Amino acid sequence: MTRTNLRLFWGFWIALSALWLVLNLDIFSSANLFALREFFMQWTGVLAIAAMSVAMVLSLRPRWPEVRLGGLDKIYRLHKWLGIGALGLSVFHWLWSEAPKWAVGAGLIARPERGPRPEITDPVRAYLGSLRGTAEGLGEWAFYGVVILLVIALVKLIPYRWFRYSHRVVPAAYLLLVFHAVVLFDYDMWFTPLGLVLALLLLAGSYAALVSLFGAIGRGRRVPGEIASMHRYPGVRSLETKIRLGAGWPGHEAGQFAFVTSNRFEGAHPYTIASAWNPEDPKITFVTKELGDHTSKLAEKLKVGQEVTVEGPYGCFTFDDGLPRQIWIGAGIGITPFIARLKEMATAEPASDRPEIDLFHSTREVDDGALERLAADARAANVRLHVLIDARDGFLGGERIRETVPDWPNASLWFCGPGGFGNSLRTDFASKGMDTDERFHQELFEMR
Repeated sequence: MTRTNLRLFWGFWIALSALWLVLNLDIFSSANLFALREFFMQWTGVLAIAAMSVAMVLSLRPRWPEVRLGGLDKIYRLHKWLGIGALGLSVFHWLWSEAPKWAVGAGLIARPERGPRPEITDPVRAYLGSLRGTAEGLGEWAFYGVVILLVIALVKLIPYRWFRYSHRVVPAAYLLLVFHAVVLFDYDMWFTPLGLVLALLLLAGSYAALVSLFGAIGRGRRVPGEIASMHRYPGVRSLETKIRLGAGWPGHEAGQFAFVTSNRFEGAHPYTIASAWNPEDPKITFVTKELGDHTSKLAEKLKVGQEVTVEGPYGCFTFDDGLPRQIWIGAGIGITPFIARLKEMATAEPASDRPEIDLFHSTREVDDGALERLAADARAANVRLHVLIDARDGFLGGERIRETVPDWPNASLWFCGPGGFGNSLRTDFASKGMDTDERFHQELFEMR
């Protein structure tokens, strides 16, 4: 995550924990394990459902935080880590619920004697109390379901389509957990600032869950389209697809991406846009590589004239840092956003406004036709192109980039490609003094 997102991530946990602690100082004078158990269950429960609520809101692909958080890819990364945090806290919450009972059953500790319960005169408190058993049961089963669903989401060996279908169930499980939280949250806490914060989060998360369940995420940013042409590059196992867009597309910047639906059962898949926008000729181009179950069969499933839906644009990988010097690195299919920017520069910008650019394209596979088109685009945009084929030129690393571009300390670096490669380059340039938070731009492009 970026420095901003890391601050937001940890600041969220710290601020909410601090607010809870200020209102629950009695935790430090707990008389026994069961009294401590109640405090820890409340704390972990509040943090877990709050994190899930924020994650649900982020799943709506909201526009307002996209620029601040660095793009939808960064939003999804924050969404993912909030989900992981919520999962860990939920497990901790469940253990505090069950472990003391196991200890009592094993004869390790004695259950404390309970005195007479005070009469409940508040009708709302009484009603919530009557639902306690139902809320505990539904919450437990929802917890088991969420654990399974999040494991499916996190284990990338599980096919994307399984992840997509199973993830559609998460909003329903979340709504059950909202019911669990509303009933079991300390009633008196509802009338405190913590109660107000939690109520707002639960309302926002519930709205997001309903939008998701009704399949309305991104509905306002969808436009119809028709496949205008297809061209396959067998050497690099890639497919170029041009789509003629219907009315409503707002235009896009080079480096952005969109979700495309060609089969409603498959659902929407994200692809980086590989073309500049021309409102006089409203077409959009995507280049997809045969990497998984879905993309490896696109050439067989798609056909010219087929109707599709395009949703977007999304992303902030848009090359607009204002610096006079840039270094671009497109590894494999990661060359796609740079192709779009080359075309945009060649047709829409005066030469005097362009930064000085070196583009490195590192690839294991070779297609002469694709490389010739890339070279032509680079010449038209006045960009220095460096093509490195792994078997011929070896692997691209930070040292080679710095040798080729001696004034790299004055440049920003834009990377799109495998995450591990990008992370190693970021670490390498950081060790040489580059402020990577400000000058290293990486398209994460991971939707799970």
